Amino acid sequence: MSAQNSKPSGVLGALAGLVGLGALAGVLVTALVTPALAVTGMTAKASIDIFNSLPEYLEINQLATKNTIYGLGDDGVTPVPIAQLYKQNREEVEWDQVSQYLKDAVVAGEDRRFYEHGGVDVASVIRAAVGNVAGGEIGSGASTLTMQLVKNIRIQAALEEPSEALQKAKRAEAEEQTIERKLQEAKLAIGLEKKYSKDEIMLAYLNIAGFGGSTYGVQSAAKQFFSVPASDVTLPQAASLIAIVQTPASHSLIWEDNIEANKQRRDFILGNMLELGSITQEEHDAAVATPVEVAYSAPQNGCMYAASAPYFCDYVTKLVPELEMLGASAEERQANWDRGGYHVYTSLQLNQQNHAQGIVNAEAPAEEARMELGAVANVVEPGTGRIRVMAQNKYFDNTEAGQGPAYTAVNFSTDRPYGGSSGFQTGSTYKIFTLAAWLNAGHGLNEVVNGAKRPFPMGSFTDSCGDAGLGGPAWTPPNYGGASGSSSTTVLQSTINSYNISYVAMAQKLDLCSIRDTAAALGAHRADGADLQYNPATVLGTNEMAPLTMAAAIAAVGAGGLYCKPTAIDNVVAADGTELGGQARECSQAVSPEVSAAMAYALKRVVTGGTATASNTRDGIQIAGKTGTTDNSEDTWMIGTTTTNALAVWVGNINGKTNMNRIYLPGGNGAQARHRIFRPVMAALNGQYGGGAFADPPSSLLNGRGAVVPNVVGQTQEQAKALIESLGFTYAYGGEVSSSVEVGRIASLEPAPGATVPRGTTVTVYGSLDNAAEMPNVIGKSLGEAKSEIGRGYTLVEDCKVLPENTDPDSDAIGKVTATDPAAGGEIFPGATITLSVTRLKC
Repeated sequence: MSAQNSKPSGVLGALAGLVGLGALAGVLVTALVTPALAVTGMTAKASIDIFNSLPEYLEINQLATKNTIYGLGDDGVTPVPIAQLYKQNREEVEWDQVSQYLKDAVVAGEDRRFYEHGGVDVASVIRAAVGNVAGGEIGSGASTLTMQLVKNIRIQAALEEPSEALQKAKRAEAEEQTIERKLQEAKLAIGLEKKYSKDEIMLAYLNIAGFGGSTYGVQSAAKQFFSVPASDVTLPQAASLIAIVQTPASHSLIWEDNIEANKQRRDFILGNMLELGSITQEEHDAAVATPVEVAYSAPQNGCMYAASAPYFCDYVTKLVPELEMLGASAEERQANWDRGGYHVYTSLQLNQQNHAQGIVNAEAPAEEARMELGAVANVVEPGTGRIRVMAQNKYFDNTEAGQGPAYTAVNFSTDRPYGGSSGFQTGSTYKIFTLAAWLNAGHGLNEVVNGAKRPFPMGSFTDSCGDAGLGGPAWTPPNYGGASGSSSTTVLQSTINSYNISYVAMAQKLDLCSIRDTAAALGAHRADGADLQYNPATVLGTNEMAPLTMAAAIAAVGAGGLYCKPTAIDNVVAADGTELGGQARECSQAVSPEVSAAMAYALKRVVTGGTATASNTRDGIQIAGKTGTTDNSEDTWMIGTTTTNALAVWVGNINGKTNMNRIYLPGGNGAQARHRIFRPVMAALNGQYGGGAFADPPSSLLNGRGAVVPNVVGQTQEQAKALIESLGFTYAYGGEVSSSVEVGRIASLEPAPGATVPRGTTVTVYGSLDNAAEMPNVIGKSLGEAKSEIGRGYTLVEDCKVLPENTDPDSDAIGKVTATDPAAGGEIFPGATITLSVTRLKC
């Protein structure tokens, strides 16, 4: 049986083992230089074999420390920390950031001969061996500060293992009380002493040491227990901190019951400091007389402490596995993040976040008990996708215990992988995608569609993808609020008033696949990760989507059709100061600038004179927006964009089916809360960022696929109707009018023949009365003669023409008709106005 696997039992066995360790410790340096050194006994030989299998030294690498997330200050440039996240509460410090009291105390408490030995203190090893005989096993003691550093480095390595089981196993291995472990530490300690200076080793120890719980390093410990940095601790505070490291469970100041034990250990260290000459008798006595006075500052670890932006903070942490700058794989990125030390600079605009959060809290209280009320406001920068605001009404709590219905860890703004939400039906905000598809197909805003309530046969829709599910009975969609639609309404007016049936009629003229693909190009996707549905009902917003998704979609209108995937991180800086960059911009031209301009043309009018007037900031900044309300008003939306900011507001049911129109919140009607949030939030954004005018759309996207009105004069009604409707116009008969055309045939029409107008326009035709007469020639006749010859049934108007001043008053030229309108021979109809030009000496 090998000596490595043998375990001497009993007091004598432990003594023999420790004597062997003591002897080996005395020759460690020699063993490192001359591995073939003759050492008597199998235990010694096996221990030497251990040396040969170990590296010469351990690297003092970056320790696990804090990640810090920053937002932007009022100027939009200065970074401001909003949260710290860590597995270990540690702040690494430099040598000159550590009080001399702490340096002297760690020598006095942990290794009095630290500056004298080369990593292993032989005298301490022998003394520990004798002291541990009674225990019958290898116990504490004998470890120099350098050996303790080795142990801590190995513990830190254990904590970085990928699974909890491996972490426990590796930590137990690093902490086991065996001869082999002591010898391993000894060799590695000597290696550290060869590579690093004494001060470097001490500083590494002070940064790595555990102080109870998740607190590591003297800086974090000093701040936590005494609310001062490690550079400013007093003598008794320094000794109290070092009193913890030997046995944190019984000496850490996290727990009040440990204060007396801490004081005893502290005073022992102070005594050693006096013996070593580090302090004077006067300093010693004053320190011993000082009670252990804890000025506790609770560590603020995690997004719960992220002030007004906990959900944004949590969103950033959920992005970690995707951040390529953190590593080659999702596992490596998460492991690096857990190790910490990153400074994450985000796009969050803190003054706007704080303002929006206050508005959301006021209009949608987290404590609302009559329903599970949810509300968010998300702001995205058009043209970049940078997230500027992510506000939510519920308080953030990601602990297992939770704190009741006013708290949640679910982020309503994001998709399920980034916060647990499966999204919300978007209602009529989804119409922006049908509008985009309509314009992409070459249609225009002034084209006319049938908005009258009626059944739509499912087979009347086009589905080139073949799996939209168009079977079943005809569908009769309602207009929101029971509004009656017109059988002849323009797409523009249908958008302004959010007519459901008009939009279904538009979808009927398009390909449902095209609407889906246009939506996807603008970033639309389901929050639950399922495929985007595209049956006819989806035109009215039945897909469940995240508010952040809708903010990014409407932002494309503010950026001339350029869609950018939302991003949160502008830059990441590693612990060593290396700039790693931020999230890549993923932008694409979702719709042409011309289509985007036409969308903005219509959506501006939604805000200035349509369903979104309550969200109008009336500050001169153009806003293109769209409202959305789902069945029973369970979810209410307002989305809108300027050229500088896009904002999506959702207010509705987290769970349940409460009608938002039937609940009153602090600001008024629940269904109007979206506007009471949108307007002040957007106004504040406009105040900081301003906004430009949207581009004018081309006339082709106003009139769309225009057609020439045919000339049907002289045709029968049946002939005229067939031709007009074949060209995409709506036929209407306006009755009979005066005309010389044969009775029963078309006399005239509006718009006039030859005019180019949008398809869908109503063309009104008029039948003929065939009642035309010929205008007689009355030139040279008196007014009376002319009237008599023209006859009754007409309106005669005299147009006075003054003769020259030298005209003889008795001239026959006076009072004669010189011209007529219409002219002689032209057609006149009953009731027509006829103008007669008559000469006079004076008018």
